[in-house]
Amino acid sequence: MPVSSQKRALLAASPAASQAARKPRLRRADERNSVHLGALEQHLGYFIRRAQVWVFTDFIKALKALEISPAQYSVLVIIDANTGLSQSALAKTLGIQRARLVRVLDRLEARGLTRRLQSADDGRTHALRLTPKGQATLRRARKLADLHEARLIDRLGSDSYRAMKSLLRDFQMSAM
Repeated sequence: MPVSSQKRALLAASPAASQAARKPRLRRADERNSVHLGALEQHLGYFIRRAQVWVFTDFIKALKALEISPAQYSVLVIIDANTGLSQSALAKTLGIQRARLVRVLDRLEARGLTRRLQSADDGRTHALRLTPKGQATLRRARKLADLHEARLIDRLGSDSYRAMKSLLRDFQMSAM
């Protein structure tokens, strides 16, 4: 509901009225903080998922200007680090289904960022490469990703950030 100019003037003129206008927001925040999580307090997965939602939301916002999704960013980074990698090796590395990877690659190829070339080693597979446009886009995306990582460090603190990254990397390696 839009605030009328008369109400805006009243709120601006009266600190008490302005404070009263903010109370509903404070009540909602208090309500959120008073909701008990019950058994969820005992589940690491719950907290990992909540952190993942925050991280992905921020990352999506960071790359929005380039119209690059987190999955597309990951694909570009891995191809850049492993020129000529096959689609199946890329899917396995990222832990995604090959059909989903094909859709991601189709989008990147349609934008002129990647190319699938017939592999010199095996004519049945594709060797993946970034185009010059893909390399330039990835350079810009990395700068935005670095800003996102800086926000994570600010939020967690550098020691907690390093510890969390190390724990999660170790977990990933042990789960493979």
